[in-house]
Amino acid sequence: MGMAGPTGTPAAGTRPVGFGEALRYWVRLGFINFGGPAGQIAIMHRDLVEDRRWIGERDFLRALNFCMLLPGPEAQQLATYIGWRLHGLWGGVMAGVWFILPSVFVMLALSWLLAAHRDAPLMEGALYGVQPVVVAIVAEAVLRIGGRTLRHGSLVLLAAAAFVAIRFLGVPFPAIVALAGVLGWALARPLPRVFLPPAPTGDRPTCGGQASPAMAPLTYPLKVAAVCVGLWAVPVGLLALWQGWESVYLDVARFFTVAAFVTFGGAYAVLSYVAEAAVTVYRWLEPREMVNGLALAESTPGPLIMVTQYVGFMAGWRSPGELGPFWSGTLAALVTTYVTFLPSFLFIFAGAPYVEALAGSRHLQAALVGVTAAVVGVILHLALFFATHVLFDGRRPDPFALALAGLAFLGLRRLRWPLPGVVALGALVGVGWAVGRRAVGF
Repeated sequence: MGMAGPTGTPAAGTRPVGFGEALRYWVRLGFINFGGPAGQIAIMHRDLVEDRRWIGERDFLRALNFCMLLPGPEAQQLATYIGWRLHGLWGGVMAGVWFILPSVFVMLALSWLLAAHRDAPLMEGALYGVQPVVVAIVAEAVLRIGGRTLRHGSLVLLAAAAFVAIRFLGVPFPAIVALAGVLGWALARPLPRVFLPPAPTGDRPTCGGQASPAMAPLTYPLKVAAVCVGLWAVPVGLLALWQGWESVYLDVARFFTVAAFVTFGGAYAVLSYVAEAAVTVYRWLEPREMVNGLALAESTPGPLIMVTQYVGFMAGWRSPGELGPFWSGTLAALVTTYVTFLPSFLFIFAGAPYVEALAGSRHLQAALVGVTAAVVGVILHLALFFATHVLFDGRRPDPFALALAGLAFLGLRRLRWPLPGVVALGALVGVGWAVGRRAVGF
């Protein structure tokens, strides 16, 4: 894209790093980035700011603030941005790609395992135990994100309006995001105490431990966008010529491209949109299978939004054509991942030269506050969607599922149990329950 990395001498307290050393770190990070965005950001802060001193504290926070304004997985975008600041275009590409690459293969293997062997007794028991845990995870996310976001009564009303809109009025998730963002932007000046965070203080930071590069011309984002459009259109066009414009692969490509541009507020928010479309519109999978995919994404490395790859795999598995279920699922899964993450690179590379202006924009921050408040209502809808399909057997409550969901919620909320451990515990309890039922002849 014709953009070099930053130039200048390292700032005080940081040290230069070679491309090879940085690449080895990004590869390692791809295998250890468990814990969702909060855990992943904490890992990078400890490694890159405190231990290796590749980037300064204020620079890291400024980059994080910028990434939080964008749709998409903020931790992966943060890695991409830091890679770009250290080594230009290819530094950003390597950091962003390796952040997700190990999880691509892990999710492929686990998706196949669930699709091909979900009726095996042990697998069935594990899934039965994991599903209530996922309900608890989403419920805990509602309280955690809501407690952090809904700091004013007006924002609580906005979250409630979003919940009513998506659950009872059928308003599409992209429309809710757009309306909430416009509302926050418009009310930034008349209601600053509601929609604006405190003004930043201190000296203007440098970026990446280096002096800030000269502002790129305004034509630069257009060039980046043109390249990314080509990177999307060429493979998708070839796929259409091979499999047809009405194939499941084109449906996957179109749907998840749109989803990638409205992934504000984290993966839980867009999952409501994805679940509704995948289950009720396209019928790629069943509600409980959607819960299974979220469990996989919660317990494996990589961004939580990798659950979309599982959805893509199931879409291809269910419409195999001449490829057969495995290869059809694999192709649809890879298409899903490609179109989901390509926009993240677009946002970072197009916005990187303007990071300080964008991250410091009060109106953009206000728009994000509005979107994040609305997202709480959307995630509540997702929690109820999962709960009605997991915690009840028809119209009757499932005592085992209710008890396990309650235990998982207590462990996450009060006892601070690690999330992957809670998922593993649910699987083990489910297996034990299934084995016990078979032993006594139920």
